[in-house]
Amino acid sequence: MRGLGMKWFGTKAARDCARPALARAWGTGAVALGEWPASYEAQVRAGVIGNPVAQRAMRLVCETTGGAVLKAGGGESGADAGARAMALINRCSAGQGLIETLACHLLLHGNGYVQILAGADGTPTELYALRPERVSVEADARGWPAAYLYRVGDSVTRLTPEDGAGRTSIIHLKALHPLDDHYGLGCVGAAAGAVAIHNAATVWNKALLDNAARPSGAMVYDPGDGSVMSPEQFERVRQEMEAAFSGAANAGRPMLLEGGLNWKALSLSPAEMDFVGLKAAAAREIALAFGVPPMLLGLPGDNSYANYREANRALWRQTILPLLSKLCAGLSQGLCHWWPGVRVEADLDAVSVLAEERAALWERVSAADFLTAEEKKAMLALA
Repeated sequence: MRGLGMKWFGTKAARDCARPALARAWGTGAVALGEWPASYEAQVRAGVIGNPVAQRAMRLVCETTGGAVLKAGGGESGADAGARAMALINRCSAGQGLIETLACHLLLHGNGYVQILAGADGTPTELYALRPERVSVEADARGWPAAYLYRVGDSVTRLTPEDGAGRTSIIHLKALHPLDDHYGLGCVGAAAGAVAIHNAATVWNKALLDNAARPSGAMVYDPGDGSVMSPEQFERVRQEMEAAFSGAANAGRPMLLEGGLNWKALSLSPAEMDFVGLKAAAAREIALAFGVPPMLLGLPGDNSYANYREANRALWRQTILPLLSKLCAGLSQGLCHWWPGVRVEADLDAVSVLAEERAALWERVSAADFLTAEEKKAMLALA
């Protein structure tokens, strides 16, 4: 990067140095979690589109992040550069909000890709977030990222990380992945097990409800002479049971049994039928994977926080602010090629959840008589 004295993927001198082989774990499909979905698209369909807890957790994180107030400093380029950068970031491209979309991609997939589109004068006119599952990294012989391949069906577009003038054209944001140098680690895979349990418990409870909300029973044939039913008789009884006595529409309907047939109800123990507790435990694991306090999702049995205010503060401090910091740092680094020194950051004074902490900080700084007025402004980020 020119403004910071470095290139986006490292200096040219670093490219000439030897580098150990890079691990590429994402998307290999080598590890399968039994019947749990292994691909990203299948995990999103089962874990976000088809699960209410995961979908609410995702929306809570992404919409809160997208609704945060950002500010930009012009740095070496003046205040006008900061205003132009914020106009790009706040602009909706093809209906997508940039920050909210990037937060979703980074949270679920672990990677976010922003394409910088330049106008006729060479300055950025649009920032567009690319679908991360469609992007793959093309590495050179030494393992350094050389280009990005964007696939839509059979069409493949090769995107270079820098334009002809050495300015960034693709910003790659990624969450930490301990086993991969090119791709980040999302949370949807970690939540796949809990999502599978939660969805299975929902299907089981639905099936139980369809069968009059009670366990099945057994039809016992006991004519008294030790004989057994013929195959034709057995099939006829089975079909009549399915047609006339099973399903929610036949709940409570009296049964008319022929001679030699007795009905024996089968029951399960309370522990075996405790699917409510099983679903609640799986839902808390889903919330944990998404970084959302379970109290904010209305989950029972969670008393980690005294009230919703503390849970909201924990959500901001542990999930929203780190995510915002990563997004703002990546956008600042990508845009400083055009506007050196531009810095995008979250405006913490505009976050109502953190108002008490800010008020306490102002009170402590104001009471410090040994500090000058300029030092107090610097500590409060007002300088």
